Amino acid sequence: MAHDDGVSDLYAAVVGQGRAVEALRAAVARPVHAYLLVGPPGTGKRAAASAFAASLLCPAGGDGTCEVCRRVLAGLHPDVVVVEREGPFITMDSAREITRLAARSPVEGDRKVLVLHDFHLVRDAGPALLKTIEEPPPSSVFVILADHLPSELVTIASRCVRVDFVPLAPALIADTLVAEGVPADLASELAAASDGRLDRARLLAGDPEFVTRRRAWQEAPSRLDGTGAAAARCADELVALLEHSVAPLRARQEQEVAALEARNARANEVNGKTAGGVRAARAGLKDLEERHKREIRRQRTDELKSGLAALAGVYRDRLAMGGGSGFVGAGSGAGAAVRAIDAIQQLAVDLQYNPNELLQLQALLVTLGRLPGAVGVGSDR
Repeated sequence: MAHDDGVSDLYAAVVGQGRAVEALRAAVARPVHAYLLVGPPGTGKRAAASAFAASLLCPAGGDGTCEVCRRVLAGLHPDVVVVEREGPFITMDSAREITRLAARSPVEGDRKVLVLHDFHLVRDAGPALLKTIEEPPPSSVFVILADHLPSELVTIASRCVRVDFVPLAPALIADTLVAEGVPADLASELAAASDGRLDRARLLAGDPEFVTRRRAWQEAPSRLDGTGAAAARCADELVALLEHSVAPLRARQEQEVAALEARNARANEVNGKTAGGVRAARAGLKDLEERHKREIRRQRTDELKSGLAALAGVYRDRLAMGGGSGFVGAGSGAGAAVRAIDAIQQLAVDLQYNPNELLQLQALLVTLGRLPGAVGVGSDR
């Protein structure tokens, strides 16, 4: 894809974020020490951060065609350091490692870029990173990504140039999927289930079990009878479906591993099999495996949140009907629906702090099954 000036578009993978892209393009001429990209997951922050890093290192200012740009976009440039969290939060150990990495000199040029993911989870490590981000070495530029701006991130945010990413409208996601060959009716359903995330919609487009899983979540309320046994059976089945949901992702990951191994083999043919080359190949494969583990964890969480949204939709439909026939009395039904929606939304929030899917889902379904008059809600859906 080409930009208006005829050069290759580094930001071709970033859809529906024109204002953010233009801000990043403009920043290349006189970059500052830190940028904060804020917006919901799946709205293009990762792709934009990679493109921005390429333009910062590109000798032509980001024309998108040079070898430097290609290596940055492929994740192979030594002066772009990507830092991902390993646990539920960014830890003090991670903060110390970020400080150490910022102090290192660039390998190839006079600048390096540190891309820091998930900084809405910085919590107690924020103060330890403040000085490093506020006054990094002249050769370092921070590109920080966050889904939202919690109180722990406010001070760091004040030291950065903020670039906002907006949720994608379902119509835009659907149009993009149709342009990529997805049937229009399926594209609309995928867009509605994507939570404003094009990456998730694309993944679901290759998942033949998507409709089945969504229906299972929508039918879950009709299976609850107020007992723990019924809730446990339902939760077990829904969690099993989460594992099915990662199959398309695992297939893509297998292709990435095969491609990396092929590149390593070609490098051995060209350069000979050296000890340094073997170590680098092993390190690259280990990094890829770690990224794949994070992607699978993220996919399971995304799928669970999508299921919870479908579940909440059942109760919203009932609320719109004044409680609906599945409740005893419109008044009590409406109140039960509100409590159900609140409980579902709270679990969606709690997941980022406690990833034990099965136990949390069991507890939620027990709660839903015991709401006044809620037995069998959704049975006529």
